[in-house]
Amino acid sequence: MVKIDALFKDTSWIGQKVIVKGWVRTFRANRFIALNDGSSLQSLQCVVDFETLEENLLKKINTGAAVAINGKLVESQGKGQSVEIQVEELMVLGEADPDQYPIQPKKHSFEFLREQAHLRVRTNTFGAVMRVRSALAFAVHQFFRTEGFYYVNTPIITGSDAEGAGEMFRVTTLPAQQPPTTAEGNVDYKEDFFGKETNLTVSGQLEAETFALGLGNVYTFGPTFRAENSNTTRHLAEFWMIEPEMAFYDLNDNMDLAEVFIKYVLQYLLEHCDSDLQFLNQRLEQEEKTKPQAERSEMGLVEKIQFVVSNKFQRTSYTEAIEILKNSKPNKKKKFKFPVEEWGIDLQSEHERYLVEKHYKCPVILFDYPAKIKAFYMRLNDDQKTVRAMDILFPGIGEMVGGSQREERLSVLEERMAKQGIDPEELDWYLDLRRFGTAPHSGFGLGFERLVQFSTGMGNIRDVIPFPRTPQNASF
Repeated sequence: MVKIDALFKDTSWIGQKVIVKGWVRTFRANRFIALNDGSSLQSLQCVVDFETLEENLLKKINTGAAVAINGKLVESQGKGQSVEIQVEELMVLGEADPDQYPIQPKKHSFEFLREQAHLRVRTNTFGAVMRVRSALAFAVHQFFRTEGFYYVNTPIITGSDAEGAGEMFRVTTLPAQQPPTTAEGNVDYKEDFFGKETNLTVSGQLEAETFALGLGNVYTFGPTFRAENSNTTRHLAEFWMIEPEMAFYDLNDNMDLAEVFIKYVLQYLLEHCDSDLQFLNQRLEQEEKTKPQAERSEMGLVEKIQFVVSNKFQRTSYTEAIEILKNSKPNKKKKFKFPVEEWGIDLQSEHERYLVEKHYKCPVILFDYPAKIKAFYMRLNDDQKTVRAMDILFPGIGEMVGGSQREERLSVLEERMAKQGIDPEELDWYLDLRRFGTAPHSGFGLGFERLVQFSTGMGNIRDVIPFPRTPQNASF
């Protein structure tokens, strides 16, 4: 058996007998089968002599059916494909009733296809998206492997809230109706499976830090969870995070690595996913035409990726950015949905995109954020107001990466935890890293689905993960 992608790429197959297996996209005039096996955006035309096939077999060759075809690969005489197969043998491996199979050869809305998440990957769009996702994941591992990082699997079940947001999914084996209680009437988690309250993790960062301060440079790449009741195009309850942690890195080292990493994985896409990117680029162009002129993107999909790869990232402090935004035309003319009036606000996507797309016209790294809007583990600057945090901003999407130099000073970390009401006993193991051989270290987090969304031009983050988990939705 040969993959269809190989037949298009390697001309040495022409003239040879081959066996291909895949799913029927269309069957025209009882003669032309468009066959796709998932390896390529392009389907392979298979030409059958209907007079040699039994009528009963012909009736089974419907859209969605799985078939095996044996025949000779020849140069195509028709338009739209370079090669085709002259079918000599055909076997239907799995039928698809045309009256019931939902993915017919016509345009389907993404909303409809989310209801068919188990079948939507058979469409051109979702096949392309998932191939891009796979290529990105491979590039992530390849980059860190090349740079000498160690891959660490941090726990999915945790007793700590790394972000301090409190929006976590509880993990318990206690009965829902009548859980055991303490004398005070509270749920007695000592009776639970782990003997304490546990949740699904929102980040592997804290545990990754322990390995960085022993192995040097490490990274995690795994599922994370957030119980935020948000039904937007940018939020998922289950998503994947890439989180490197590096010993002896300061914030500048951290920013350097993040920029090199992002450019590496996007360059990998440009080199290995050309046909899928071109298809998704055309899809996005058609989608943009349906939007009002003011809402249309100035760059195409491939152009955005090249924009990030080819431009040096501009580094600007949060304080500088606030002054730029305060004095900008959109702010003065009150066109921002969230006006920028004072230092200390949490920047919104519209502010981030203005800095990237209008002011600097290149990707931007903002650093030294107000301590009050950032996490407890970020290193406090000498001004006592800002922390050594950094965010990387992309065109069209805003924040792509968030990271920081971690607070390595025990006394300062304990003070910040106390101010934020974090129980030191729960994170005593984390404080040990500062007690025994503490050292400067840094890291960042990149939401994988957000990177896939940027790389594919999909408007909804639910369309870049195989089975989206969102409020009121855990199907499949």
